[in-house]
Formats: sequence, C-alpha cells, structure tokens
Amino acid sequence: MSPSTAETGDSLFAHRAFAQFWLARTASSFGFQMVSVAVGWQVYAITHRAFDLGLIGLVQFIPSLLLALPAGHVADQFERRRIVLGADILEFCCIGLLALGTVLGALSETSILCLVFGLGVTKAFEWPAMQSMLPGLVPPSLLTRAMAANGSGGQAAMIMGPALGGLLYILGPEVVYGVSALLYLAALGLLWRLRYEHVPPRREPATLKVLFAGVHFIRHRPAVLGVISLDLFAVLLGGATALLPVFARDILHTGPWGLGLLRAAPAVGALLMSFWLARHSLERRVGPIMFACVAAFGVATMVFAVSTSLWLSLAALFALGAFDMVSMVIRGALVQLDTPDDMRGRVSAVNAIFINTSNQLGEFESGLLAAAVGAVNATLIGGVGTLLVVGLWMWWFPSLRRRQGLREAPGQSEGASTAF
Repeated sequence: MSPSTAETGDSLFAHRAFAQFWLARTASSFGFQMVSVAVGWQVYAITHRAFDLGLIGLVQFIPSLLLALPAGHVADQFERRRIVLGADILEFCCIGLLALGTVLGALSETSILCLVFGLGVTKAFEWPAMQSMLPGLVPPSLLTRAMAANGSGGQAAMIMGPALGGLLYILGPEVVYGVSALLYLAALGLLWRLRYEHVPPRREPATLKVLFAGVHFIRHRPAVLGVISLDLFAVLLGGATALLPVFARDILHTGPWGLGLLRAAPAVGALLMSFWLARHSLERRVGPIMFACVAAFGVATMVFAVSTSLWLSLAALFALGAFDMVSMVIRGALVQLDTPDDMRGRVSAVNAIFINTSNQLGEFESGLLAAAVGAVNATLIGGVGTLLVVGLWMWWFPSLRRRQGLREAPGQSEGASTAF
C-alpha cells in the first residue's frame, strides 16, 4: 500500500510522504531563487553588459526546450523519486562549484554560464518527474489542495528567495551559494527518506514514437488538449508583467520601489490564494470555475491596462495572480488525473514545453505589440484576447465546460470537440 492510501483523514500534511516532498521542494526552490539573484549580480559585475543577463535566461531555456521530450520518457521509464534525487544532487554540485570558484577567484562569465546551463539540464529532467510524483503522494480527493500547497511553497520562494539572496550577497556571492547548497542538502535528505512507490512499465527504446507519445495522447484527449492549450494562449495573450517597467515609469510615475511592488503583487495574490486552496478542496463545477477564473484574469489585465493609480494597479495585479492560481491548480489537477500513470512523465514534459513557450513568447508578444501600439493598448488587447480565448475554448471543448468533478465521469468526453 502506498503512503498516500495508508493515511486517513483529510489533513494534507498528515500524509508524511507529501510533507517530506513539500519541504524538499520548497527548500530547493528557495535555494534556486537565491542562486538566480547571485548569478545575475555576479555576471553583471564581471561584464557590465545587460546583454549577458539575457544569456543567463537563454542557457536555461535551451535545455528545457530541447530535452523536454527525452526527460518525459525517462520519467515514465524509471523511478521518479530517484530522478528528482539525482537531479538535485547534480544541482547541488553545480552550486558547490559556483561557491568554490568564487572563493578561489576562478570564475569567469563563460564558466558561470556553463554551470547555469548544467542547472538548466538537470531542471529539464527534474520537472516532469517531480510533477508526475504528486498524484502518488496523496489521494485524488486531496490533489488540488496538494498542488495548491506545492504552489504556495514555490510562490513563497519567488517572493522571499531573491530578497534573501540579495541580502546575503552583501557578504559575498560565495555566502549566497553556500546557503543555497545547504538548502539543497536539506532537500536531498528529505528526498532520500521519502517513501514513494512507483512501478515503471516495461522498458521501451527511446524511439520517436515513444518520445512523442505524450503529444499523441494529448491530441486525442480533448479535455487534456483543452486545458493545456488554454494555458498556452491565455498566458501568451494576457501577460502584462513584461511591460511593468513601462507602466511604472511612464504611466504610474513611480520609481524602482513602485516597480518592485508591481512585480510582487501577482505573486502575493497567488501565494494567499494558494493558502486558501490548500485548505479547501475543489470538488464541484471545476470546469466553469476554471473558465471563470481565466476570464477574470483577462478582466484584471484590462483593469491594470487602463489604471493610472498605483494602488488600483496593485489591486488588479494582486487579483490577476489570485485568479491565475485557481485556474492553474485546476488545470494541473485535470491533466494529472486524466493521464495514466505510465504517461504522466511524457504529458508533463509536453505541458512544460507549452508553459515555457507561453511565458517566453508572451513577453516577446507583449514587447512587440507595445512597440507598435503602446503599452496600454497592448495590455488592453491582451486582456480582450484572453476573454476571446475563453469564449472559443468553451465552445470548442464543451465537455471541459461542463466538467463537474476533477475525475472525468464515464462518457463525459463523448461528443467533445477536437478543434485542433
């Protein structure tokens, strides 16, 4: 019997395996966010070129895109806990080399980028395995709460990790790397003791058919296709965060402190909403709730676009983050529960490609459109576009619109559209 079924009651952290997983995930997330700050400062201190800061993101994005499908195959063929454990060991080694190189004064821009590339490779393999572990740690009735709690740890790391890393950087980048390495060491200890039962299927060679099995599965499951593509196009059109410096300086007439508040507001909204979701299960009308929250995300984007008040803008971004967290939790739970366990790694890998693409292209689309029609109009168009996407997806995926529970009722997918 797995740990998730051996426990009783509805207390999320009464499931020991999930509690260990959550603590390990949160610790490593804090460490990674702190490293991200230190790496950026250190590279800029060496080169004094803003372009090199973009290279840091590029060397992480390339492996996440190129290795997503192989990583998904690996997550379905081997024990997922060991994959995550191995990835964290390699990340610990990369961070340790950053610390050692800093102490010895042997780090150059190239060596830092190579180590960051190594972190990107390990993250590419860690993500699908880690996402696929979650349904095996708690009962299905607690999955949305588990995903919300998992999200709260990630959001807390995004908010506080950079601030902590910045404060520690005063003592030197080697201190940041050292503390981050200790956090990874704590995560490794928790993962080592975590009991997770997963019986991998019969080994299959990594043929193109096997690697693209996740794509084939999603294409023929309208509910999963609808959920993943809704996330892609909603984020692609509705992302306003790339333009926050423009709004802060030219529209809201505030300084760097105001920009910091604007950047933090969506994360704070998401964090507080994740606390609520971690204590309350979403069991009814999940389809309508998901579409309503994505639509509210679009409306909040439009309010932010037309606002000339800092406080109204902060409120809109706070609401935007909160609504996005609700829809993200529902979307993630639906994808995991509608996917067989032996396919979760490959489907999670395809989902990762969609998420990374929407985030990266969303920033590019926002910048391109803002250059053509201005930041306000670009953001307003994005909000309207999100509402149009919601309307189209409710029409194209009626089974998703009518979805009541997280688990698909027998025959519920019949008659669903496959518009793509």
